[in-house]
Amino acid sequence: MCLGIPGRVLQSRHEHGTRMATVDFGGVTKEVCLEFTPEVELEDYVIVHAGFAISKVDEAAALESLRLFAAMAPSEPTQIDDHSEADR
Repeated sequence: MCLGIPGRVLQSRHEHGTRMATVDFGGVTKEVCLEFTPEVELEDYVIVHAGFAISKVDEAAALESLRLFAAMAPSEPTQIDDHSEADR
């Protein structure tokens, strides 16, 4: 199983002959390879898996996916405690 995350292309460029982009994932930006999606232009939304844009997606679908991801996130940070009460 793999997970593809939608993001918006902010800028694109060629690096060493490879088409790359800066993609915004709801406030977090990452560098992404666009070689598999030659049709993608600035401001388009793409599905990204493992650093590669694997498909173009319409804005409504991308925003709905981002909304659902945000709804699944915990509202408060979760602290992981390596020690149980019995160890103390």
